[in-house]
Amino acid sequence: DADKEGFLRGYRALVQTAGRAARHREGTVILYGDVVTDSMRRALDETGRRRTIQLAYNVEHGITPETIKKRIHDLEYQLAEADYVDVSLAAEAVEAYGGEKDLEQNIADLEKDMKAAAKGLEFERAAQLRDTIRALRQKQIQVGI
Repeated sequence: DADKEGFLRGYRALVQTAGRAARHREGTVILYGDVVTDSMRRALDETGRRRTIQLAYNVEHGITPETIKKRIHDLEYQLAEADYVDVSLAAEAVEAYGGEKDLEQNIADLEKDMKAAAKGLEFERAAQLRDTIRALRQKQIQVGI
């Protein structure tokens, strides 16, 4: 149904899907449709343009595309490590803010500051505040607050 215009069949979505397939050495994209839509044509043109640039770069630098080879054990270990949280460290971080209530107030204040920074077009500061808020919320989850 590539010939139906819509959310997942627009130009950008088609280019993103093709780009994902391109990450595999033998990746292929097959578009099924009765007619070639404008989105399909633009996506085909764009991926062709990118392919030309990538092939020229590969030839210039002597690169032969290869599929990554990673042992499954390595992936399982990484996932298992992510499951463990040092609760004592998370609890210390919460206590550094004066406890649960003070932490909530601190997060609320940071959110207010973040919105003010964004409204004042200080996007880098707003992004830093957003990251701080996320880290504090993660600490709350780890401690179980």
